[in-house]
Amino acid sequence: MINVGNINIRALMIFIAVYETQNFSVVARREGISASQVSRVIHQLEDALGQQLFYRNTRAIIPTESGHLFVQYARAMAGNLEDARRELDERASEPSGTLRINGPVFFGQRHIAPGLPTLSARYPRLTIELTLTDDFIDPHRDAADVIFRIGALTDSSFHARVFGQQFYHLAASPDYVRKHGAPQGPEDLNHHRCLLYRGSSGPNRWLIRQPGEAWVHYPISPLMTSNNAETLLIAALGGMGIVLFPDWMVSERLRSGELVALMPGLECSITTEPLTIAAIYPNARHPPLNVRAVIDYYIERFGTPLYWQT
Repeated sequence: MINVGNINIRALMIFIAVYETQNFSVVARREGISASQVSRVIHQLEDALGQQLFYRNTRAIIPTESGHLFVQYARAMAGNLEDARRELDERASEPSGTLRINGPVFFGQRHIAPGLPTLSARYPRLTIELTLTDDFIDPHRDAADVIFRIGALTDSSFHARVFGQQFYHLAASPDYVRKHGAPQGPEDLNHHRCLLYRGSSGPNRWLIRQPGEAWVHYPISPLMTSNNAETLLIAALGGMGIVLFPDWMVSERLRSGELVALMPGLECSITTEPLTIAAIYPNARHPPLNVRAVIDYYIERFGTPLYWQT
């Protein structure tokens, strides 16, 4: 019976060298060890295989039939090891292979996906798998290498690179404001047509405060609720009502005049905790080059401050 546990890579390499040179001394000088140590390695390999690999006499070392057969497998194993080393070296110098990215649906459509063509051109050997979902993704259990997450960072079991903070705006279309007026204060919201996002954890709360003061929750009776943010945005652009949405979602519309910021002197949110936009990945002593390259790319792309906040 072959005792594979007693065979190591170095023993295979020494066996191949002895097979090719048929000389213990030559191999010993090449490996920087004594000829007796080379002989001992061959003996141990033969014991592990249960086969004699060489005939030995004072003038020559001649491979046996078992030696001729085993060298084919030894060379194949050594070749596979070299291929693995070469591929690992290449991956250490250039991002390549498959990288799985996960992100929130609308943020991914608006700010992750548009960057992929340039990312692909920069790293042509990288294959991207992009999954967009608003469900919670655990980087330790789910198939994702990089997760774009928006929320409070409280879990220390993963690494995170923060892009910036998310801020909220109350907004409506100019047509809505012409027809219904603009709320003068948070108390007016209950008399307006509000469009409310409802996620898997329930409807968003609308929190408003004076800068530096405590958050106050203002309950509203929404004209419409939806679990799809884009649907609510389209409704707001059409003059249907008021939305409370993050800056990355409405800043472009505010700049273009398609939406109007309401109560701009007040701060708005859906939670009392600061919400960050970050890329997270499982704890690893040496984060893979693919992960580092993609995160660095989006740090560069999003900019400081984040491009939708300028």
